[in-house]
Amino acid sequence: MAQANSTVPARKLPGSLETNRRLERWLSINADGTVTLITGKVEIGQGILTALIQMTAEELDIDVSRIRLRAASTAFSPDEGITSGSRSIQESGLALRHAAAEARDLLLARAAQKLGVTLESLTVKDGVISVRGGGSVTYWELATPDLLAREASFDVTSKLPQEHVVVGTSLERVDIPNKVTGKPSFVQDMQLPGTLHGRICRPPGPGATLKAIDLKEVRQMPGVVAVVRDGSFLGVVAEREEQAIRAERRMARIAQWTPGPELPANDPRHLLTLQAEAETEVISTKGNPDNEPETAGAKQLSAEYTKPYIAHASLAPSCAIAHWEDGKVKIWTHSQGIYPLRGDMAQALGLPEQDIIITHAEGAGCYGHNAADDVTLDAVLLARAVPGKPVRVQWMREDEFGWEPFSSPMVMHMSASLDDQGNIINWGHELWSHAHSTRPGGKGGVNLLAAWHLEKPLPAAKPGNPPLPGGGSHRNAVPLYDFPNQKVTNHLIRRSPLRASALRALGGFANAFAIECFMDELAGAAGVDPVEFRLRHLKDARAKAVIEKVAQMAGWKANEQGDGERGRGIGFARYKNLAAYIAVIAEVQVGEEVRVTKLWGAVDVGQAINPDGVLNQIEGGMIQSASMALKERIDFDKVGVTTRNWDDYPILSFVEVPEIEVALINRPEAPPVGAGEGTQGPVAAAIGNAIHNALGARLRDMPFTRDRIVAALSA
Repeated sequence: MAQANSTVPARKLPGSLETNRRLERWLSINADGTVTLITGKVEIGQGILTALIQMTAEELDIDVSRIRLRAASTAFSPDEGITSGSRSIQESGLALRHAAAEARDLLLARAAQKLGVTLESLTVKDGVISVRGGGSVTYWELATPDLLAREASFDVTSKLPQEHVVVGTSLERVDIPNKVTGKPSFVQDMQLPGTLHGRICRPPGPGATLKAIDLKEVRQMPGVVAVVRDGSFLGVVAEREEQAIRAERRMARIAQWTPGPELPANDPRHLLTLQAEAETEVISTKGNPDNEPETAGAKQLSAEYTKPYIAHASLAPSCAIAHWEDGKVKIWTHSQGIYPLRGDMAQALGLPEQDIIITHAEGAGCYGHNAADDVTLDAVLLARAVPGKPVRVQWMREDEFGWEPFSSPMVMHMSASLDDQGNIINWGHELWSHAHSTRPGGKGGVNLLAAWHLEKPLPAAKPGNPPLPGGGSHRNAVPLYDFPNQKVTNHLIRRSPLRASALRALGGFANAFAIECFMDELAGAAGVDPVEFRLRHLKDARAKAVIEKVAQMAGWKANEQGDGERGRGIGFARYKNLAAYIAVIAEVQVGEEVRVTKLWGAVDVGQAINPDGVLNQIEGGMIQSASMALKERIDFDKVGVTTRNWDDYPILSFVEVPEIEVALINRPEAPPVGAGEGTQGPVAAAIGNAIHNALGARLRDMPFTRDRIVAALSA
């Protein structure tokens, strides 16, 4: 008799080890008593390198002081794609945990053979392997170049959480001392011997082309070494930075441009909901959402929420250094994806990838796809004109605001029905958005600004939208709440009049904001306290725990009312519905403007590798989210972006930062996940709900400016 076919799932190695299986790509055990840690993930202010050191030291049983870090480079690092999505712990951390555990096993096996004892008789402390009855040998004596020259094995067991000594402690961040003492730490600070300086002269707006320019007078300016024109790409190289700036300013005055197509009106609804080319997809359906429930006393509600284009607003403009020698190029950049960037760079330059070496250097602030990749190609194109000399290119502030990729505007139309008990029995969520990924590495083109301006321009890759469960525009659009009937529809408009790409949390920022504000509106219609209303619609115990914890921290009172100026509100989400749980309560004071006076937060990231690091990320995310909700918006006219400096784009100032109190619910038995992006939607929603609690007026369009408060009160 024939046996039934059975399919056994293929075994996978943890995290990025699955696609980078060679152990020597991750670790080296050195004769000088140190261990070199190699990762494809990069430090962008999130403290990830400190957590990776802890996970590695834990499995190797060595002191953290023994670990040395190598900056990620295409010359030797594992290819881990892009540092994004709060995935570094799951991808790089779990890979290093496994690789370090295997390295320890290999060293113990060598020790047992050398000492003539069994594995069970050995113990390890700070790299010293000892035999219980006497005798010892060190890692550094046992390690040889061939030790890790192999692929990772599946049959490796890492430590149990209760055995951890380093993981779970608040190790001081390794990247902070240089930054707070003023030691040069960023690519913006780098100076190689003989460095020249470059600047780029940009078109007046998207689609504009260079018609004519007389470069003779620019070439004769003091300090100018080279002028580069290739189609509409126009740049200058000079001996000193201020000389490059003066030359670029002169080019900007004398260049003649043919305008591009007129840009549409800057209104999210006009930009998105009226577009015929929208790709419509129902991404979640449950029950019978298209038939209104015939429940006695059912109440229907609907509301629409929006967010505008938002900038990354990095405190230092993007910067890169490039150095050509013998037809090959070395690059230093703060790109969050050096391997995808190398692929696009190879297409733009017509070079094999092995002739391009990209090394990561920290940049002064960015979570998402800002101009770091674009300035890298700028530097490479200018440096090609002066081979043998490194060229440093830093964008001007107006370049950063005018040309970086922005977070897409979004529109969220919400609808729901309540039964006579005040329970949600039908839920609808329609969203409109541009794509949230135009990073390098896309298919069918090159996603680098200068490549589109060349005499022979390269096409841009098709804007991408990462698939669920992570998602892009539809990230966090599927509610974690439990409703008997629901339908979530994504209307994706890939092409945007301005560049749109990834910014912290992608579509999760606006979707969680809309869901959580609408939950408050529904709670009000049902006559139920907002905290109780959320808890009654949740089955996830960890979700309930963070909501209950933050309510306890803030001393939440059922159905508490604002006083016309002061109010409080709550917001909640589980990032991507599969990562960190965050609940936030905001307290606001509304006068001439909205002032957030205090934020409470409760967070669950599973096992916290570095508890203080988690709190750092949550606190920082709260501040950034408050800034985006209250102040931030990119404006443009028919020609191009009109937001060009900090006066045009205010962010939360130091004196406006609220008091913050965060509690960490640590679950060592649960898999660790990233923390950085979980706060975005909950904070914006908590502020929006607090404003309504204070004033009785609902603001559904971000940012929550004074003009919008006045309009809401007048409605």
